Amino acid sequence: MEEIRILSPTAILGYGFPVESFEEGMKRRPHVIAVDAGSTDPGPYYLGAGKSFTDYNSVKRDLEIMIPAAIEAGIPVIIGTGGGSGARPHVDFCEKIIRSIAKENALTFKLAIIYSDMDKTVVRQKLAKGEITPIHPVPELTEADIENAVHIVAQLGEEPYIQALEAGADVILAGRSYDPSVFAALAIKEGFDKGLAIHLGKILECASIAATPGSGSDCMFGYLHKDDFVLEPLSPLRKCTTLSVAAHTLYEKTNPYILPGPGGAIDLHQSVFTQIDDNKVKVCGSRFVPTEDYFVKLEGVKRKGYRTVSIAAAKDPVMIEKIDAIVENVRARVVNNFKLYGITDFFLDFKIYGKNGVMGMFPNSETRTAHELCIIIEAVADSQDQADTICGFARSTMLHYGYEGRISTAGNLAFPFSPSDFKVGEVYEFCIYHLMKVEDPKQYFPITYSQFTNGN
Repeated sequence: MEEIRILSPTAILGYGFPVESFEEGMKRRPHVIAVDAGSTDPGPYYLGAGKSFTDYNSVKRDLEIMIPAAIEAGIPVIIGTGGGSGARPHVDFCEKIIRSIAKENALTFKLAIIYSDMDKTVVRQKLAKGEITPIHPVPELTEADIENAVHIVAQLGEEPYIQALEAGADVILAGRSYDPSVFAALAIKEGFDKGLAIHLGKILECASIAATPGSGSDCMFGYLHKDDFVLEPLSPLRKCTTLSVAAHTLYEKTNPYILPGPGGAIDLHQSVFTQIDDNKVKVCGSRFVPTEDYFVKLEGVKRKGYRTVSIAAAKDPVMIEKIDAIVENVRARVVNNFKLYGITDFFLDFKIYGKNGVMGMFPNSETRTAHELCIIIEAVADSQDQADTICGFARSTMLHYGYEGRISTAGNLAFPFSPSDFKVGEVYEFCIYHLMKVEDPKQYFPITYSQFTNGN
């Protein structure tokens, strides 16, 4: 086999893609359709809550196109980080959609499901053996972190995917995955260079984001050869350039030359990017460097409380000029008020958009102030009722706060919505973001199989 052809329909399953681009991809006779279905980008909430950050109907729309086309072509579909975060509830969410599609379309295929949930007992044993290390700047893992975690998942590499392919799976749905493994598994199984395969997977995971103009909801095609790979967008609106592909290679990485993953890293020191025609780029020279031991990344979250937010706007230039002092005085008033009731363990924040609402978290950032502000008041407490009360008190205090130079007494804030306060619900934070040593890359990733015949 001299070439492996890989179709990546969309940056994340559920983000959609033009049918015309997908059809162009199928004309190129891919050997596999692969798609990443998740990310930690939306934060810890979805892993903790067991909910998908992508919509059921949107995910179903994408899979309703992908799965029947793949079955007709006799090629596998590989889905990584099912349901957005890859824990069992997320995988179950995606499996439900696949079963619905199978039944509605009377499809015949073999489904493999790879789970990536980590048992707390195993994690404790690994911690006791000194086989868990933090990813900088995360602190050392503690027993309390493990105990408090709602869900713990591990990023699986290509090995469990290869096992499922060797078992004859037509559709593979997996839990939390190292994104490039989803795209590289078939190629590595067929003996292609691991460094090139994973580098190609690193780019294909985000589909046409690596093109110009970039898009997370359009298709990308990869051609992997023995000594190089080629990238081609499937829409006439986009092109791959050496700049766009090289830039995306650095995406989400702290080191521009070393891209770590399960079992090793891609070394890019000798990588060469070449424009071979108007919209295609060839890459060669990337190589895989294995680590002495095999490590997988653990991700876990714990519940921190419940959140309520209020969104408001301010236009008065006097208030805008004094906003920092107003915020601190309102905060002090809230703290003093609830201290009388013995309530001290809560989080209160004021995000001021229009005055370093984003850049304010960085020290010594340039201060710029707009002529109007968006103010988001956030309260996090042990219960939803308590968060509601704290946010409401902070909102009303700021609404009627009397600052020097104030002219109107009707209220300082304008609210775009009624009600002005929103119950956001449970709040989670990452408590596990560590590497765990494993003896066998497939050991903690069990696979179950289901055979569908005419949808049943």
